[in-house]
Amino acid sequence: MKEIVFINKNAEIWRNYENLLSTPKNVDPDTLADTFVKLTDDLAYAQTYFPQSETERYLNALALKTHQIIYKNKKEHSNRFVQFWKFDFPQEMYLARKYIAYSFIIFAISVLIGAVSAAHDQSFVRLVLGDDYVNMTLDNIAKGKPMAVYEEHDPFFMFVYIAFNNIKVSFLMYLMGLFTPISVAWLLFQNGVMLGSFQYFFYQQNVLYESVLSIWIHGTIEISAIVVAGATGLLLGNSILFPGTYSRKISFIKGAKRSAYIIMGLFPIIIFAAILESFITRYTNWPDWTRIAIIAGSLAFVAWYFFRYPAKLKNKALLEANEE
Repeated sequence: MKEIVFINKNAEIWRNYENLLSTPKNVDPDTLADTFVKLTDDLAYAQTYFPQSETERYLNALALKTHQIIYKNKKEHSNRFVQFWKFDFPQEMYLARKYIAYSFIIFAISVLIGAVSAAHDQSFVRLVLGDDYVNMTLDNIAKGKPMAVYEEHDPFFMFVYIAFNNIKVSFLMYLMGLFTPISVAWLLFQNGVMLGSFQYFFYQQNVLYESVLSIWIHGTIEISAIVVAGATGLLLGNSILFPGTYSRKISFIKGAKRSAYIIMGLFPIIIFAAILESFITRYTNWPDWTRIAIIAGSLAFVAWYFFRYPAKLKNKALLEANEE
């Protein structure tokens, strides 16, 4: 069966499912379960014969939404706060995985451009980071304390400033999606170039190892959050430019809701990164193994909660459907 035939045959049924799911409180649990089983059957067919298609992504989103509603109706998941962190946020992360990949690629290329530019132009680092910061850091390096900037400020006020600034940057990336994904890509580019030139500057001064052990204590989570924030903007912009089978208005509303879920979920994670930067990074005299352990733990958290756990939820949903 060709994809267009498959769509025409089932489009009306899927629209009925969407209408049904728009008022989940009025849906009989048995009907909801039957809907979920039928959706996953169609999804399995689409994954087999139309992999990586818009049809597969549409059915996957619809099946996960149904699964989410089923879990919401269970007594043990009545706590809305737990529901959000255990199911809602990870599921939206899974659905946005394509945009996270795009955001990461843009950011990684930008980091490389920043490092290469710094390597070929001695004035580039000053242009990006500013003369005051470069001169201050050179003085600190000469004193044998390259990361002293993290020790010079009151930790609480430092935390307030960093948390506010990083939330502002992340939220701006989300809002820039309203002005097409290109504006989001530009913000990612700016931040990536800054990071690349920043790290190459420390390499030029022969203190790269010390900078990595200090900066990436908080940077592992902070940079990951920025990349995901960029993905929310790309998702929002894509929902406007490419509505697919939806009207542009409906596509925008769906994209705005999905990306808003993710950006709200990022805020506490960004705040935690600010806590690390303000209260932990300043201890540059800690043993290397301690700082490496913190970085490794942060990396493990990002890998599990941002990617592994969301994929596990998706696989669990399909397995339960097959068992029924």
